Amino acid sequence: MAISQISRGTLAILLLLAAAFAAAPAALADGDDVAALTESTFEKEVGQDRGALVEFYAPWCGHCKKLAPEYERLGASFKKAKSVLIAKVDCDEHKSLCSKYGVSGYPTIQWFPKGSLEPKKYEGQRTAEALAEFVNTEGGTNVKLATIPSSVVVLTPETFDSIVLDEAKDVLVEFYAPWCGHCKSLAPTYEKVASVFKLDEGVVIANLDADKYRDLAEKYGVTGFPTLKFFPKGNKAGEDYDGGRDLGDFVKFINEKSGTSRDIKGQLTSEAGRIASLDVLAKEFLGASSDKRKEVLSSMEDEAAKLSGPAARHGKVYVTITKKILEKGNEYTKKETERLERMLEKSISPSKADEFIIKKNVLSTFSS
Repeated sequence: MAISQISRGTLAILLLLAAAFAAAPAALADGDDVAALTESTFEKEVGQDRGALVEFYAPWCGHCKKLAPEYERLGASFKKAKSVLIAKVDCDEHKSLCSKYGVSGYPTIQWFPKGSLEPKKYEGQRTAEALAEFVNTEGGTNVKLATIPSSVVVLTPETFDSIVLDEAKDVLVEFYAPWCGHCKSLAPTYEKVASVFKLDEGVVIANLDADKYRDLAEKYGVTGFPTLKFFPKGNKAGEDYDGGRDLGDFVKFINEKSGTSRDIKGQLTSEAGRIASLDVLAKEFLGASSDKRKEVLSSMEDEAAKLSGPAARHGKVYVTITKKILEKGNEYTKKETERLERMLEKSISPSKADEFIIKKNVLSTFSS
C-alpha cells in the first residue's frame, strides 16, 4: 500500500501540519479585527469553547455599511478577549449558511453561547456601546471599548488652505454632512483609505464638514454629499473625483496620481522605491568590468542627486547598495535580501517594514 511507503518521520510531519491547520484561528477580514467566517469555518469557530457574536450581512446593504465602523470598533475592543469571538458572514457568498440560521434581512446579528449553535437574536441599538454591553453581559466579560485613532485629517476654515493648498502634498478631500446616509456608508472605507496612505508624507486623506462650513464648501462648488475632490501638487484649483468608492478604487487612484505603491492593506508593492533611470544604471553596473564599475557608480550618484522628495531617499538606497557590492562582491545582494526577508517575518513597525521592503525591491534590480 502507498501509505506503507511513507516514512514515520514524514507521517509525523503531516500529522503536525494537520493539527496546526485545525487549530488555526478564524481569518480576519482585510483591514479590520472581525473574523470573516465561511460555510467551511463557521462550526469550527462558533459553538466551541467561546461565545460568538455574528453579523450576517450583505456587501450592498446600506444599513450594513452604516454599522461597519461600529462593528469594527467592537471587533478591535474584543480582539484579545479569549472567551469571545466577534465575527461576520457575507450572505451574498454564503447563502445556505445564512438561510440555515434564519437570516431574512440585513444586518442580522446573533449571539451564539459557548458550546451552542442555537443563537439568540440581538435586538438592541446598532452602536459599538450597545453591542459591547450586550456581549459583556452574555459572555461574562468586562471589556471596555477601544478608542480607534483616525487617520483622516479633519479640516476647518482655519486649516484648509495650509493643508489642502500645500504644493508639496496630494490631497483628497471628502466634503460631507453628518446627517448624510451616503457619507455614513462611505466613512469606514474612507478611513481605510487614510490608513493605507498614512505613512506616505506626500499624500493627505482629509474631510470637511460641509454642512457646518457651507461657505467654504460653496467656494469649491459643492452641491451634494459626499463630494470628493482631489487637489494634486500641480492643480490646487481641485478636480472632481469620479471614480469608484470601493477601497481598491481609491487606492488605485492615489497610486496613479501620486506615484505611490500601496496595496489595499497599506503594504508596499514590489514596485515601491524603484526608479527607472537608476534601474538602467544598476543593470549597467552588473554588466561592467571591475575597472568600469566605479564610473557607473559615479553616474548613479549624479543621477540620484537630481531627485527630490521620497525619490531622493530611494536614490540613496541605490547608491548605498552599489557601494556595498563594490566592497563585498555580488554575493552581498543575495545575503542582504535573505537578511531583510528574515527581518520582515518579525514583528516590526510599519515604517521599518517600508524601509526594508524598499531596500529589498531595489536589491532585486541588482540580481543578475
